[in-house]
Amino acid sequence: MKFIDEVKIKVIAGDGGRGCISFRREKFVPRGGPNGGDGGDGGDVVAVADPQLTTLLDLRYQKLYRAGRGEHGLGKDQHGRRGEDRVIKVPVGTIIRDANSGEFLADLKLAGERFVVAAGGRGGKGNAHFVSSTNRSPRYVQPGMPGVELELEIELRLLADVGIIGLPNAGKSTLIAAISAVRPKIADYPFTTLVPNLGVVSYDEGKSFVVADIPGLIEGAHQGQGLGDKFLRHVTRTDLLIHLLDASEIDEQDPLSAWRTINRELELFDPELIEKPQIVVANKMDLPEAREKAQLLEKRLPKAFQPLHKISAATSEGVKQLVRQIGMSLDGIKQLRDTAVDSARL
Repeated sequence: MKFIDEVKIKVIAGDGGRGCISFRREKFVPRGGPNGGDGGDGGDVVAVADPQLTTLLDLRYQKLYRAGRGEHGLGKDQHGRRGEDRVIKVPVGTIIRDANSGEFLADLKLAGERFVVAAGGRGGKGNAHFVSSTNRSPRYVQPGMPGVELELEIELRLLADVGIIGLPNAGKSTLIAAISAVRPKIADYPFTTLVPNLGVVSYDEGKSFVVADIPGLIEGAHQGQGLGDKFLRHVTRTDLLIHLLDASEIDEQDPLSAWRTINRELELFDPELIEKPQIVVANKMDLPEAREKAQLLEKRLPKAFQPLHKISAATSEGVKQLVRQIGMSLDGIKQLRDTAVDSARL
């Protein structure tokens, strides 16, 4: 299945039905009076977060979504039926914006969450509503109101606790395969991963977290170089970043060059990304030249990002310890968040 995370669609809510002009005409009822019913409201276009979906692929091929119009009112005070709603199923984590104004409309973070993206028009009132002491036989009604018509930008941002970032060929796919049941494509050339991969990782007793493997970033990713800017949005929701470095490729003259490159791209794309907690990991410890270069990196790495975790995703060396550290860090982040929420309530 193709991974589609951004589409544009058009939605048209249903128009309201017209009110009815009608008068009661029955034998032995000389002054029956008006009895025109109201028109039905138009149907809404509703976006619903479906946990079974992982991509916006369906929306790519269908660009127009129209709700049903309300039925017109009838005589004998019969109101028109409401138009049928049009439901658009989207993955959990979908953001919806007005394509013309850029206005933020909704962020569907929870399974089953609903949002009316286009409201149906109100049905018009029949002539029974307009009778008065001075106008016993009104011959006018309200027309139905038109439904809202919008062009929408639909954007998917993956909901993951942890994002694995790094240069191409750092071993991100190998790592996510080592710690979860995901089996992404792994090869010895850059940009093997063309779409984000999601995996569930278990730690401690009954605890787990969701990890996302983000396609390799390069310098200029925030401007669209490589695949970076297309997928950087998917790390904006994460609580923790795993910054994976290929220890065998560390520059001995400037051990922090690769690390700084990725952090610069994160900050230029979204300054909040650089504020996220980050665990720095030196990968490929199974290669002879990697250990010595990792020591150079460890000496230069700022204290805020210590300790440097040294692993080999290919041989699983140090992987269990890394998973344990990730779990402990997430527990700490959750505890701080809960404390902040409790303080806000007081």
